[in-house]
Amino acid sequence: MGAIYREAEHMAQQYDTRNPYALLDAMGAVTRITYDFEPDGLKGFATIMNGTSYATVNGNLAEQEQFIIAGHEAAHLILHRREILLSPACALKDFNLYDNSGKLEFEANSFLADFLVSDEQVMDSVTNPDRDFFSAARELHLPPPLFAFKLYSMTHRGFDVKNPANLNSKFLGLRQ
Repeated sequence: MGAIYREAEHMAQQYDTRNPYALLDAMGAVTRITYDFEPDGLKGFATIMNGTSYATVNGNLAEQEQFIIAGHEAAHLILHRREILLSPACALKDFNLYDNSGKLEFEANSFLADFLVSDEQVMDSVTNPDRDFFSAARELHLPPPLFAFKLYSMTHRGFDVKNPANLNSKFLGLRQ
């Protein structure tokens, strides 16, 4: 957990952004929004061809979900470059973004949660007695499943924050 957090913070500081599209651009990745996929189909994928990184996002998704998918694909390009290059299909495809049944998906979601919001932003939100888990997630512009990843990361790094949700596929598969 700590290594992924450090990489997410390093990227946010190096490129002075917490915006996934700006991160992809700063990394030199080609980002493509496509309308070729159904809204309930492929959400996005990351691949590397001829040394160029590509992130493709399903344009039929809501704008906030596209933003999250772009960050998730950036995370794959940063954390899983070797796996992408070794993949027989040459792409990491995402159908269910919050499925944490595989190591690569869990790592990408963990990176994304740590990249999008700082620990300080979370602490400012969760220490307000008028906010519950869901209102804090809304304030931070995070889908609740991704907010659960952020709280999980913080808990494992020693923060005293409560995470009302276990990181399991059933919870993380819920749509907002």
